[in-house]
Amino acid sequence: MNPQDRMHGGQEPWAGHDVGLPAPPPPQSTPPGRRAGWMVGLGALLAALIVAVTLVGLNVGTKAPTVALPSRGSSGVISAPVEVGSVVDIDTSRETIGSGLVPLGAGTGMVLTADGEILTNNHVVEGASHIRVTIPGEGTAVADVVGVAPSDDIALLQISGMSGLDPVSIGDSSAVEVGDEITAVGNAYGKGGTPSAVQGSVTAVHRTIRAGDPGDSSGDNSERLDDVIEIAANVVPGDSGGPLLDADGNVIGIVTAGPGQGGSGVGYAIPIEAALGIVQDIRAGNGSSTILIGDRGFLGVAVEPLDAATAAKLGLSDTNGVLVTEVGPGTPAAKVGLTASSVIRTIDGAQINSEEELGTALHAKTPGQSVDITWVDAQGSHSGTATLISGPAV
Repeated sequence: MNPQDRMHGGQEPWAGHDVGLPAPPPPQSTPPGRRAGWMVGLGALLAALIVAVTLVGLNVGTKAPTVALPSRGSSGVISAPVEVGSVVDIDTSRETIGSGLVPLGAGTGMVLTADGEILTNNHVVEGASHIRVTIPGEGTAVADVVGVAPSDDIALLQISGMSGLDPVSIGDSSAVEVGDEITAVGNAYGKGGTPSAVQGSVTAVHRTIRAGDPGDSSGDNSERLDDVIEIAANVVPGDSGGPLLDADGNVIGIVTAGPGQGGSGVGYAIPIEAALGIVQDIRAGNGSSTILIGDRGFLGVAVEPLDAATAAKLGLSDTNGVLVTEVGPGTPAAKVGLTASSVIRTIDGAQINSEEELGTALHAKTPGQSVDITWVDAQGSHSGTATLISGPAV
């Protein structure tokens, strides 16, 4: 099965599950690297938000007013049953070695509570050190990550300085059937401004797909998403994290994947009930191996898979481990002695052979905790203990 592309916004082919695109880099800046790259092991500044297990602040089943939104790929409009101020633009950036803060990507989110909880995809904010949310009619605010579920592609954000927002109306995703009419709303191509809409229908339910970054042709870093809704609608990069609406304007899903740049009339959405179940765990502070809450450990390296040619140059007889391509000055990695062209072999005794495995090992730690690392470089084999610190948002 070929991985489906993620839909976060920008000018390049979308990544991962994202119906959105990476944002274009500024002039003469270094474009962001591979997914996970420099941000591998960077934890979220995640504040545990303890609330009741009820869906506080959510409008359930209230029909939204019909408004005219730009139609996707045409000069016309679509009468979409949605509160425009409930759908937000998300722009992310990150700190890079040598280039400072550079644009990372753009996507969509939806307002869950009047005090500024925002639901979006994890891949929309993954690797970000700065997240900006723009709400039509309200302005722009900085958002913090409350919690993420990377394997389920869900993220809960909290913006500050705004109140009295219009939450989306929540529908019943368990009642969705093939043939149901739908409308997908989002920040198409990461252009910002008023969201655009595309209409279509449900073509399948309970689908299983693999979703990954656009440059990951091997699918090695793709993720399996179960029980998703398949739609016949031209979702495009930038739509990731946006609402999938039923005929009454209630949210039945969160758009998460599509076929690639330009769209081709098919898309996928996570059922809203599954997404809100994760939100409830995040609110209650129920962290686990799949739900990350609170600050996560940060090592400070960019890595990529180790190929045979590089392994041979280092005198290695195998390609076990991950190749370090950059080390942030003053980071735990630098302090323990890791350098570019080092190969990380193990973390706390566990073999590391991919960016994902390294990220998982580091995300299991909080700032102040230590990891034992073994690595090799041109000078030989080494081991050391690094005390992790806080890093970017996710």
